[in-house]
Amino acid sequence: MILVEFCQGKAVSEQAVEIVERKGLGHPDSLCDAIVEAISVKLSAAYEAEFGTVLHHNIDKSLLAAGKVERRFGGGRVVKPMELIVGDRATRTFRGKTLPVDEIAIAAAKDWIKRHLRFVDPDKHVNFRLVLESGSEELTDIFSRPGRVRAANDTSAAVGYYPPSPTEEAVLELEKYLNSASFKQRFPESGEDIKIMGLRRNRSLDVTVAMPLVSGYIPSERAYWEKKDVLHGEISVFLERFAAFERSVVHLNGLDARNRGLAGIYLSLLGTSAEDADSGQVGRGNRVNGLISLNRPMGTEAAAGKNAVSHVGKIYNVLAHQLARQICEGIEGIREATVLLLSRIGRPVDRPVLACARILPREEVKLGDIRPQVEGIIEEAFSRIGDFCGRLAKGEFPVC
Repeated sequence: MILVEFCQGKAVSEQAVEIVERKGLGHPDSLCDAIVEAISVKLSAAYEAEFGTVLHHNIDKSLLAAGKVERRFGGGRVVKPMELIVGDRATRTFRGKTLPVDEIAIAAAKDWIKRHLRFVDPDKHVNFRLVLESGSEELTDIFSRPGRVRAANDTSAAVGYYPPSPTEEAVLELEKYLNSASFKQRFPESGEDIKIMGLRRNRSLDVTVAMPLVSGYIPSERAYWEKKDVLHGEISVFLERFAAFERSVVHLNGLDARNRGLAGIYLSLLGTSAEDADSGQVGRGNRVNGLISLNRPMGTEAAAGKNAVSHVGKIYNVLAHQLARQICEGIEGIREATVLLLSRIGRPVDRPVLACARILPREEVKLGDIRPQVEGIIEEAFSRIGDFCGRLAKGEFPVC
């Protein structure tokens, strides 16, 4: 069933107050999401290579337990490694053949860490514990049933929206900038564990940034404050490019206090608070569009690590954002679009129980004029969902 309706009210960017959060690359929650998704992509590729199809797996349960370090100006040492626990379900044996699931998972996790965290050595600084068992007979049987697409393995609701507001764009782009290769080359003392909270009041933007400085580059408390002032200025200059705001105010590492030594500054040995201050968990971080936007409808599914061919908690959440974007970009006169998708366990993933598009139109637009176009976009997307799931399984769409 496809439902298209108009909604009333203001666009998010026109509301008096807007709050947007982004947990960055090195945040413990983001680490869990990114690593289990990397494992899912590698496992999907291995299943395809060995069996010609993606098999049942849901690696969306993970806990990163913080380790322990000793920091000092100019360096420090790891006292106790972090521990990454990866659990849930993965097919190990199919048609008489066995796949080395644990080895693939650990290799994928280590590879992701090596490529994204400059100061974390996964062979020394992280212990891995895998708790992956075979799935239930009914859920694994989905992958043996005939049909062009898989049956949904869950009853799940998803939501997506478009376009992003200027606040959402500013928060997302700021974190990407601070964790970009070029920024790290210029400012190697900046850690990867970045958290940004944006508050817009009318046309004023207030941004709170948490970003540790890496102890190996900080020889003294004075050096910390000097480098922090430079980084604060860089962030302020970056935000000037967003013309939607009349003014921007930046708060960096707000817990800092002068003249308190190591206790008064945000210093990190490895660039992430998971080294000794904060643990992480799948699903506690960003939604699939990379943001936590409090003015928007948000689902509760943890998409990262779920299989991309039958788990609608992943498929529909990513697809809902894609559909909202296609509707806004493909049809004139739409200011905002929100798409809600609902599955029922056992139904093919190309047959949702409900696909609802809520449209915020411009004044001259009539519902009857655009309804056929919206319905056409949704129908076309579901007719090609097999291709979409294949791309999702390869990691072509970010989910955190």
